[in-house]
Amino acid sequence: MDAVPASPDAVLIRRTLTEIEPIADKVTSYFYALLFVHHPDLRELFPASMDTQRDRLFRALLTAAKLVDDPDILTEYLSHLGRGHRKYGTLPEHYPAVGECLLAALTRHAPETWSEAAEAAWVRAYTAISQIMIDAAAENERHAPAWWQAEVVSHERRTPDIAVVTVRPDQPYAFLAGQYTSLETPWWPRIWRHYSFSSAPRPDGLLSFHVKAVPAGWVSSALVHRARPGDVIRLGPPAGSMIVDHSTDNGLLCLGGGTGIAPIKALVEDVAEHGRRRPMDVFYGARHDDDLYDIDTMLRLQRTHPWLAVHPVVSDQPTSGIAGPLPDAVRQYGPWNAYDAYLSGPPGMIRSGVDTLKGIGIPSHRIRHDSLEELVAAGG
Repeated sequence: MDAVPASPDAVLIRRTLTEIEPIADKVTSYFYALLFVHHPDLRELFPASMDTQRDRLFRALLTAAKLVDDPDILTEYLSHLGRGHRKYGTLPEHYPAVGECLLAALTRHAPETWSEAAEAAWVRAYTAISQIMIDAAAENERHAPAWWQAEVVSHERRTPDIAVVTVRPDQPYAFLAGQYTSLETPWWPRIWRHYSFSSAPRPDGLLSFHVKAVPAGWVSSALVHRARPGDVIRLGPPAGSMIVDHSTDNGLLCLGGGTGIAPIKALVEDVAEHGRRRPMDVFYGARHDDDLYDIDTMLRLQRTHPWLAVHPVVSDQPTSGIAGPLPDAVRQYGPWNAYDAYLSGPPGMIRSGVDTLKGIGIPSHRIRHDSLEELVAAGG
């Protein structure tokens, strides 16, 4: 089947993107300088220090522009973005200012490919982009708050740099096992980071997260080293599609690296609650034995559920479990033809894991993980 040729607008937009790609940092800086000089009232929507998420909005706009010929994916991507931007205080009247500064930055930094036709293509694309985001936010506003306040009710330190933080939201919070949310602490206003729920929805409504403090990670360090019961944080809406398909009896192959074991544990609980016995193999990876901070919980679940097999995998100087990198360990078992695969952990582990799974015959549509773009953005 022949590929559908790109539309004229898509061709012009991609030429511009190709031209600015080598100088993306410079274009991003210019975009924000224009935005804050010409629209100083918008500055308060952004964190005081811009270095960690400075390019996130600009990068999202460019990603959306690339998808101009794929309306289904574009709408899904932008609807999620539009709903998520409610927590920043974004309003419909803010979009024209962003569009104006986007076009000005491209005009200045893409002289070779910029023309009246290119500008018209970008105007059409941005008009569509902003309308999808505005509509998604308006629809979401009818049934969900922009954010939830949540009180820390327990804080359990598992290792010197990993804590399990449990919170009670101020309103009902509906989510699915395997999803994640964005989280803001009182110590770093307007800086949001993504964390997966570490359990399936609970009758008491409490939510738990596994947090590892990373170097220069403002939010993660605050949650591990400063947060205490009684502190109040904010949660954005749930997101992510790493959820179990309960309409099939396929086995589940799960790879969890580091704190990526949190949503995998939630998936185990979800399968248990649905009561259908289907084989589930969990490969729990870490650098050292001590980094398997939740192994006792996982082994307890294995003893409770005969359909669950837990395989600890340690890459450096292991004294227990399987030795070596996580993807290599998966190859030693199987076959996995009748399994759906789930991966959660650092971006590098997910990339190598996806390559391994495809290499042993699991098709792409049966491999689920959080968006790598979200994971990279969630670094602190």
